[in-house]
Amino acid sequence: MAVTSDQLLRTAADAAEEKKAHDPVALNLKGISLVADYFLICHGNSDTQVQAIATEIRKRAEELGVRVRLEGMDTARWVLIDMGDVVAHVFHRDEREYYNLERLWSDAKAVSFA
Repeated sequence: MAVTSDQLLRTAADAAEEKKAHDPVALNLKGISLVADYFLICHGNSDTQVQAIATEIRKRAEELGVRVRLEGMDTARWVLIDMGDVVAHVFHRDEREYYNLERLWSDAKAVSFA
């Protein structure tokens, strides 16, 4: 059974939350970008936390049978987890403030996790 982008987003958000990711934000990019349906953006306060968040997201996605591509684990300043229709950006706090993807993609609507 194929996993929907909504299910994958929820799985990634749950994984990030489990590792105490800070200020998670999901952006709905449907109709705005061909890159992905959703971006999940969050940050950690240390290299170790950033790596733990990214590792947990990757693990959970792979458990669903999703092919995952990962970039940036070595430096742990900005880890990009490409899961196809969902792309997670796990930043170190300073990089998140600097790149400010939420502003860059301000046309996208935020998704509630309630």
